[in-house]
Amino acid sequence: MKTSRRDFIRKGVLAAIGSNAIAGALLAAKQKNELMGLQLYSVRNEMKTDPLGTLRQVAEMGYKNVEHASYTERKFYGYSAKEFRKILDDLGLRMPSGHTEMGKLHWDADKKEFTDLWKFTVEDAAIAGQEFVISPSLDKNLRKTADDLKGYMDVFNKSGMLCKKSGMKFGYHNHWFEFSGMLDGSSVYDIIMEYTDPELVVQQIDIGNLYNDNVKAIDIVRKYPGRFQSMHVKDEIPRTGDVVGDEIYESTILGAGIVNVKEVIDLGRKSGGTRHFIIEQESYQGKTPLACVKEDLAIMKKWGYY
Repeated sequence: MKTSRRDFIRKGVLAAIGSNAIAGALLAAKQKNELMGLQLYSVRNEMKTDPLGTLRQVAEMGYKNVEHASYTERKFYGYSAKEFRKILDDLGLRMPSGHTEMGKLHWDADKKEFTDLWKFTVEDAAIAGQEFVISPSLDKNLRKTADDLKGYMDVFNKSGMLCKKSGMKFGYHNHWFEFSGMLDGSSVYDIIMEYTDPELVVQQIDIGNLYNDNVKAIDIVRKYPGRFQSMHVKDEIPRTGDVVGDEIYESTILGAGIVNVKEVIDLGRKSGGTRHFIIEQESYQGKTPLACVKEDLAIMKKWGYY
């Protein structure tokens, strides 16, 4: 059967369109071991007054994973690691990561070893079922000079080795000072990325925080491909109230702000190495926190993250 030139071209175009569609679908497809969760700081007041009821509502919304933001005196929201693990299990929830800032109280510089306070932190994280033990900030006294910071990155790596013994990784979560703070010609963030071992230290990029320093998340994910196993999924708008410190932006419903969230998370999935997508919203523009995180979850599902 003869094929006309017009039919040949038409079939070729259709084949190309089909190939591109398939390629696009593959790039947007859920990756192995990928998960989506909620940073409980989003509902921090609710967790203070009624942690069990709040977790129940979060589970009923459809969340399967949460990330804690409260660990003091060996307790998560007032419960021991074993007790909190059972609460989560009973609700069908997991806690693959959590935030506890590692600082001077956790590292004995003279003995060059971790104090019991940090050892207990790692131990309890493992009991609670975490994969990542994430420090959400870095004290300014530890980053006064480039040498100070480089030296403390060795402590980060050592924390990674400690976590590895329990099948976990240590992690760091950015704010915005890491990008404007320059030490010997390099930003704090560039030094963190250069002097931490990716096999031991996870980078959790907060795609909203850095906008307070006029940095775009998409540029950082492109600059460091494969380095962001975890991501705080967040959108930002100019502050609707008084500026707090250096914060000129506040978080909002996903897709309603300036971050272009879907582009960033898709790049994270494609080449950023991201497999933990953690929703966080800290400001609510008149809505309730629980209503906001429910809406955020629906948007993430619509975008193909579930």
